Amino acid sequence: MTRRGYHHGNLRQALVDAALGLIAEKGPQGFTLSEAAKKADVTPAAVYRHFTGRDELIVEIARQGYDIFGALMEFAFDDGKPTALAAFESVGRAYLAFARKYPGHYQAMFESGISVQEHPDLDLAARKATDVLERAATRLSDHLPPEKRPPASMFSAHMWAMAHGVVELYTRGGRRAPFAPDDLLETGIGIYLRGLGLLPQDR
Repeated sequence: MTRRGYHHGNLRQALVDAALGLIAEKGPQGFTLSEAAKKADVTPAAVYRHFTGRDELIVEIARQGYDIFGALMEFAFDDGKPTALAAFESVGRAYLAFARKYPGHYQAMFESGISVQEHPDLDLAARKATDVLERAATRLSDHLPPEKRPPASMFSAHMWAMAHGVVELYTRGGRRAPFAPDDLLETGIGIYLRGLGLLPQDR
């Protein structure tokens, strides 16, 4: 008789998918490895062939999330086309779209308490996503003389924080937004960039 749990073609991914469902129901700290095993229809012992504990499973979900996140932002950036400003704003909207479409990955990445720096593969995936935003920021400011350019790493980080705040308050936080979240973000980006001298006052 074949033991339960060994019929999966990819048990590791089956456990990831099961955990994503549990995260959606209970949050990233609200389930056990045994629950993930049950949802994936495998024995608890089989789980430990792939993950030493729940945190390692969450790290893998977060890593996959950053891969998706980075790919979405890269697509949105589109090498700075049609304009540097449009590309920068598009990357911000991609942040909101990711949070909406991949809530389980988003929670594993940002709400699980996992330290990105402690896991090299996760850190690499996160850096790739950050790099897209910094390239978008660099493209937006490269028309200014070097001495007048704000650090791209600074204002890309500020836009990340702004997008994250919109997600937490008005997409995941359940608050009723005075305007559509995408419009709130775009308006905020415009005001911020004008303050840095990156946009004309009438934009």
